[in-house]
Amino acid sequence: MSERPQEQVTIMSLDPGHFHAGLIHKTMYPQVDSTVWVFAPEGPELDDYLKRINGYNMRDESSTAWKLELMKGDDFLEKMISKKPGNVMVVAGKNDRKIDYITAAISNGIHVYADKPLVINQGGFRKLQHAFEEASQKDLLLYDIMTERFEISSILQKELSMIKEVFGELQDGSPENPAITKESVHHFFKYVSGQPLVRPDWFFDVEVEGEGIVDVTTHLVDLIQWEAFPEMELDTTDIKMIAAKRWATPLSLEEFKTVTGKTEFPEFLKKDLKDEALQVFCNGEMNYTLKGKHAKVSVIWNFQAPEGAGDTHYSMMRGTKANLIIKQGKDENYIPTLHVQLLGDQHEALKKALTITLQEKYPGLGLEKLPLGEYKVQIPDGYHVGHEAHFAQVTEKFLEYYETGKMPEWEVPNMIVKYYTTTKALEMAKK
Repeated sequence: MSERPQEQVTIMSLDPGHFHAGLIHKTMYPQVDSTVWVFAPEGPELDDYLKRINGYNMRDESSTAWKLELMKGDDFLEKMISKKPGNVMVVAGKNDRKIDYITAAISNGIHVYADKPLVINQGGFRKLQHAFEEASQKDLLLYDIMTERFEISSILQKELSMIKEVFGELQDGSPENPAITKESVHHFFKYVSGQPLVRPDWFFDVEVEGEGIVDVTTHLVDLIQWEAFPEMELDTTDIKMIAAKRWATPLSLEEFKTVTGKTEFPEFLKKDLKDEALQVFCNGEMNYTLKGKHAKVSVIWNFQAPEGAGDTHYSMMRGTKANLIIKQGKDENYIPTLHVQLLGDQHEALKKALTITLQEKYPGLGLEKLPLGEYKVQIPDGYHVGHEAHFAQVTEKFLEYYETGKMPEWEVPNMIVKYYTTTKALEMAKK
């Protein structure tokens, strides 16, 4: 891609059905036009998106100044393509049709900045491969929003895994004891920007939203690739799927009412009713190898977190000299916390890594030895910016790629490998 520093980004937000579409506008960006063109059908999802952005514009601190140009109607995609007032399409919503929106945008010379997952099955994956080919031919960016790369505990887990004196080499592992484990627990009912999150009813239709094994796992598979093989181009032949499974979380009508505001299950969800509860196949687990390294990914959805808790993440990287473990439970006050379990006597190497080697990039890091012999990496509070702030960080990365006219060579191949992995896992789990 050729450099284009003079061309301002003008965003076209297409059918913003997920709250992530609004979150990227929590911050203003100097290189982005303050006018956002919104193409969407009328309804509560559009209303929620408009309310969210208005809230950012009206808040007392760090208020934004977005101006929205609305193009409403069921022919929203056709309107965006024919009018094309912007050069970047942002899309976050119904995942079953997202790849068709992406394909239409790329075919009409529009860059794409999309919420995950880009695809939710192998049919979608094949379309995605073609979309990447066309984007390359047309000098266009097609990029997904990987917020978890900006979570400080994941960043430091990756950094320490690259210091051989501390970590050694990544073990090969086994299905029973993987080299890398990533587990994520999510909740249907939660608060976003201080408000109870109202989810659309279609969110609970896995044919639209995608099953758990192809949705949230996108982040986890991405982190495994990003941490285990940093800046390395991967290929689908590097993946061997060993086992995968899926299971449902039952949702009562009362719970459904609480999180959607709807008084009854809509007709299109009745296919998933069993014993008067909605069976949502939002849970999944996969075991696979990536370049011979065993990895395990799992995602679980519960209705609501215990008081004071929230979504949680657990991760372990097993090295020949140390294990790097991220915990986010009650003992950690539900804040992602990095622990180091040394397998030898390299305390001094670990201390040097945190207090000298990584200080320039991450000043203020410290080390605390815990009673059972593990070490806890002390991370200053300022680094824990939270999930919502990560959207601005990813957007800034996308804008950097846009301005320079290119992405790192590994980004597109690794996106392809990532979606190959998730959709292959679903295929195996459903057998």
